[in-house]
Amino acid sequence: MRKVLGLIAVLAILWTGWWFIASVGLRGGVTTWLETRVAAGWQAEVADVEMAGFPTDLRARMVEPKLADPVTGVAVEMEDLTLAAPAWWPGHATLTLPETPILLASPQGRSFLTMTGSEMELRLHPGTALELERMGWTAGPWGLTENAGSLMSADTLTLTMTQVGDGPAYDLNAVAAGFRPGDLPRSSLRIPDDWPLTFDALALRGAVTFDRPWDRRAIEERRPQPRRIALELAEAAWADLRLNLAADLTVDEAGVPEGTLNIQAENWPLMLDLAQTAGLMPAGMRAEAEGWLRRLAGLSGNPNSLDVQLNLAGGFVAVGFIPIGPAPRLIIR
Repeated sequence: MRKVLGLIAVLAILWTGWWFIASVGLRGGVTTWLETRVAAGWQAEVADVEMAGFPTDLRARMVEPKLADPVTGVAVEMEDLTLAAPAWWPGHATLTLPETPILLASPQGRSFLTMTGSEMELRLHPGTALELERMGWTAGPWGLTENAGSLMSADTLTLTMTQVGDGPAYDLNAVAAGFRPGDLPRSSLRIPDDWPLTFDALALRGAVTFDRPWDRRAIEERRPQPRRIALELAEAAWADLRLNLAADLTVDEAGVPEGTLNIQAENWPLMLDLAQTAGLMPAGMRAEAEGWLRRLAGLSGNPNSLDVQLNLAGGFVAVGFIPIGPAPRLIIR
């Protein structure tokens, strides 16, 4: 019995020592990351880093973190941010956001994000490369507001990026259930009062193969770049508007895509009205865009619906053999 108790005591001492070393390492990692950002010209500061979680978890609560990127002018401030991981493997981390408003600032203005039960999950493979296995963001009811009013909200948020096998391919999923445009966009778009408050659907499913897996080099060197995009479905449905996209694209080293993009759109003239009202489409482009879309809609037999395949090749986008414009460059900065 004494030997058993002695063994338990030794293991307890060793585990306590390991937890202390890992806790100090986590705190040091947070501090080093902030110092690296400051050296790169960022504003990156916290009022304090509080450690907790003994004996099973490592938990670092950052009090009043503030981050600002001088290049983009984007800044984030919040009451606190908690990073937690199992003590036996810090590579399975969870980032918990506060339920108090989060300030988001940019050259375009200031807004406030409020989320309930918001957690970001990070799963890394063991090893010094810290290769990404899975990344996810889930939340309950959330909303984005400005001082002048609400911008958008939803009942839930689910975003996931999951590695397929051991290679550079990742499945992507995004769903915002009960998505609601706020008072400000409804007013600027002149949405009729009898339109529903919420979208019927807002979701995305697909897979992207990159030129290499996502790992620590994505921060230290450069971002992995897409080489194949298989978009199973991107769906948005609101009142009488329906938009579905699907794609099968390959992307070269210059970011030029080739392949097909399928578009289905119901009540596309109303979409043009909303885009023009919101200032997203100059008035001079309306007639030309509408003419093109009417010809494309005529191919499907319904003048108010689009069902068309765009072909991307040689740096251009075409309908059949008719080019309609240059293809966009798909590069992650």
